[in-house]
Amino acid sequence: MKAIVYNAPRDYELKEIPRPVIKPNQVLIKVAACGVCRTDMHIHEGDFISAFPLTPGHEFTGEIAEVGSQVTELSVGDRVVGDNTVLCGECYYCRRNQPLFCENFYSLGCNGPGGYAEYVAVNHDKVFPISDNLTYDQAIFVEPLACAIHGMDVIAPKCGDDVLIFGAGPTGILLAQLLKHGGAANVVVCASSQEKLNLIQKNGYAQTVWMDRKDYSVHTNVLKEMYPQGFDIVIDATGAPEVLEQCFEFPKKTGKIVIYGVCSSDAKITISPYQIFSNELKVLGSFAQTHCFDRAVKYLENGVIKVDDLVAGHFSLKEFGDVMDVMVNGKGLLKLIVNP
Repeated sequence: MKAIVYNAPRDYELKEIPRPVIKPNQVLIKVAACGVCRTDMHIHEGDFISAFPLTPGHEFTGEIAEVGSQVTELSVGDRVVGDNTVLCGECYYCRRNQPLFCENFYSLGCNGPGGYAEYVAVNHDKVFPISDNLTYDQAIFVEPLACAIHGMDVIAPKCGDDVLIFGAGPTGILLAQLLKHGGAANVVVCASSQEKLNLIQKNGYAQTVWMDRKDYSVHTNVLKEMYPQGFDIVIDATGAPEVLEQCFEFPKKTGKIVIYGVCSSDAKITISPYQIFSNELKVLGSFAQTHCFDRAVKYLENGVIKVDDLVAGHFSLKEFGDVMDVMVNGKGLLKLIVNP
């Protein structure tokens, strides 16, 4: 089969590799679509939890082409999405019911073979059927939406909260919708792409404020005029350290600051411990997800979370170099999709 294979960071090629041989408890998915994520850029640089050689792609969906001998609940031809997380169930954190921190965490597309390929093998307990009502373009959002749902579990918003999100990429827009449905009284998205902000406003997902990347005082003044007491929850969904650092200007006393975007592993920020101490701020991290796919599928199948406006373009495996060029150099990007 054809697949994108990274031999090392920034060193990839489209090549012919053996089609996966499934185990008795696995299914083989013929990949119809695989979403491109900013995390793929970190993997491209050898960051995050990447391990090489590697076929990346962790937001995949498609049709079952083969079923293992022990699998009874799934059939060839089923339309499905695959949860990319594989957990050992035996380590210290798995045994204390914190599988997200599995010491042997294995993630298809991150440190195991993923969906930028014609086929991918997935354990049957991590495969979720989707109906014909859900297109493959919509289904690639199950994984990022599952991550946003885990984010909601971590954040634990209360009814009536005022929420500020920095960043209007696909995951920020998904999170804004979840927060609006999850009880927030006001959701404000601040981002530098007016096109994305227009999309958010058009769909009524949130209030919007344009971010001036060259002069942060512009949006800071607007936000403080709108919400002089600040916000109960301030979320960085950009992964930009300079934006994350600014998040500490906006929480109410006892507010929450959420690190949701993926910064580089060597990034540093400067904060005031006294500010955290004197205002009893809570600094939270939200990392990936486990066991959230079923809820994500329901949100999309029922049309509660909208994603149709978030697809920006389709690419073949042969065009993977173009995908990387767009991701590295593009501004104001929404979701790109690879169709193997």
